[in-house]
Amino acid sequence: MTTFPDRPHTALLVVDVQTGVVAEAHDRDAVVGAVAALVDRARRDQVPVVWVQQTNDEFRRGSDGWRIVPELAPADGEPRIEKQHGDSFEATDLAEVLAGLGVGRVVVAGAQTDACIRATLHGAFVRGYDTVLVTDAHTTEDLTAYGAPPPAQVIAHTNLYWGFQSGPGRTATTAVAAEVDLVGAAG
Repeated sequence: MTTFPDRPHTALLVVDVQTGVVAEAHDRDAVVGAVAALVDRARRDQVPVVWVQQTNDEFRRGSDGWRIVPELAPADGEPRIEKQHGDSFEATDLAEVLAGLGVGRVVVAGAQTDACIRATLHGAFVRGYDTVLVTDAHTTEDLTAYGAPPPAQVIAHTNLYWGFQSGPGRTATTAVAAEVDLVGAAG
C-alpha cells in the first residue's frame, strides 16, 4: 500500500474542471455530474477536496476559461492549487498540502484524460501515493484531427491500463464514481 505509512487519509483531487478546459469535452455534463456527486460525498464524509486549476497563457487567472465550471464550487477552506504543467504535483505545493492533510491516497477526477489526468495519476503514483482513477469522472476533447483516437477510446484505454499499474508499496486502482471508497484509509 502507500509508501506514506503515516498518512492514512484519502483526498479527492478535482483536476482542471474549468470552463475553458471542458467546454468541448466528451460527455461533459455526465462527467461534471459525476464529479459533483463525488465532491458532495467527500464533503459529507469529511474527506478533503483539493481543486487543481491550469493557469497559463490560455487559461489566465480570473478569466472565464480559467474558472471552475458553474456546476461546481470550491468551498471555503478547500485547498486550491494552480499549475502550469500537466502533472498537478510539478512545480506546485500539492505534495505539501497533501502531507499536511495526512493524505497517502488520492482519488483523481477531472480533465483532460490524455493530458493532465494521466500526468497527475503517474505523478502521484511515482511519488508514492495510492491512486484511484474514477472511470466515469474524467474526460477529454476530440483530438482526432491531430491523430488521436476518438475521446471515448482514449477514456476507455486510460481506464483499462490504469488498473494494471504496479509498484512496490503502493496501489493503482479504478472505480466508477458511485463505488469509490472515499473514506478508505491508505496503507
